[in-house]
Amino acid sequence: MTTSIDKSWRDPELLVKALPTVVLQTTCFLAPLVMTFILTFQRTRDFQLRWTWDLATWTDVFTKPHFWTILGHTLFMGAACVAICMVLAFPIAYGLATRFKSRENEIKILITFAFITDATLKTFGWVLFLDKNGAANYLLGYLGFPPETIAFLFTDWATMLGMVYNLLPFAIFTLYLSIDNIDRSLILAAYDAGASKLRAHWEVTLPLCKPGIWAGSVLIFLLGVGVFLEPKVLGGGKSPMSAELIRQTFETRVNWPLGAALTLVLMTVAVFIVLLFTRMLGMRKAGFSS
Repeated sequence: MTTSIDKSWRDPELLVKALPTVVLQTTCFLAPLVMTFILTFQRTRDFQLRWTWDLATWTDVFTKPHFWTILGHTLFMGAACVAICMVLAFPIAYGLATRFKSRENEIKILITFAFITDATLKTFGWVLFLDKNGAANYLLGYLGFPPETIAFLFTDWATMLGMVYNLLPFAIFTLYLSIDNIDRSLILAAYDAGASKLRAHWEVTLPLCKPGIWAGSVLIFLLGVGVFLEPKVLGGGKSPMSAELIRQTFETRVNWPLGAALTLVLMTVAVFIVLLFTRMLGMRKAGFSS
């Protein structure tokens, strides 16, 4: 005797169970999103909001290349952060899941403590470390290097350093969960078939880690394009990213309609890129399977 577990949205029981989630999503996400969209059609005058219902804000957004230059820089920084985090996180996650099983709990606790430490404290800590009179230059000078060897504070390199440092735990844990769930018998079967460790790693481990790689990449990219503390503190505000521009637009310029429009543009472009790559990966898998 077999029972079907297929559910239809016409099932009253399913609707009742989904209702709290739907209400929560509507009130906490869709309602603010709609209000943000409505705000883009207004104007500010004398630091006060005027309900005018025109397209002046959207005209500014699409006619001024400055906004799109910053958006392009933001997307590039987010993509670069994803690549660096994945390269650094994979050997750490792999070692944590395979080589250091006896110490994995202690290592995970250390990573978690670094993760939950306040981002502002960690970011300003890097400023003190990389300052021309900081510990980094002092140590290099002690080793015989010329003074002020490290000179990339208040540059994009410093911003990237802060982004990678703050977002790296996301990559480590998503990859660790993916690697830890791999059936070891598949790797042993590859060894029995004559594959070397490198080939087994390339043809067995990496393909099975793709869900973790993709999940971590999406998470880091979406978080990376939304950072504003690192460009302001470590980058010195010389090369702002979209989130920092949005913050300045809301707080300093008190131009809420423009800030709302820039927020929607950043969200739309970031989600579109994620969906595009998801679609491309899906088509590639379909091509391989056929």
